[in-house]
Amino acid sequence: MKEQTEVRTLKEGRYVIIDDEPCVIKSVSHSKPGKHGSAKARVDAVGIFDNQKRSIISPVTQKIYVPLVERKNGQVLSISNNTAQIMDMGDYSTIELPIPDEYKNVVEAGKDIQYLVAMGKMKLDMRI
Repeated sequence: MKEQTEVRTLKEGRYVIIDDEPCVIKSVSHSKPGKHGSAKARVDAVGIFDNQKRSIISPVTQKIYVPLVERKNGQVLSISNNTAQIMDMGDYSTIELPIPDEYKNVVEAGKDIQYLVAMGKMKLDMRI
């Protein structure tokens, strides 16, 4: 899911879609309008799922898509190898998500965790 907004409304810490990938905005800088042009904005962001740096430069009045990112809660049912089976606490459905290396010591069976859902992709998101 995504919605449209103007570039001028983007702020740090929010989300934007660059190259069909949802990203977290790290910085936004605006330039003044020139004699023959409009004001421009440079948006630097990092991909939520692939951690790649991306940037765009566009007029502040241009429309851009922002993803609808949901933060959901779940309970870890079991862990096998590098995969956790998680039961969503809202609709009680079960999903399997890979465990990133930095969370291997923290994720345990029976614990409640948070995960992100955006544009059909999911990722564990724990605040350590």
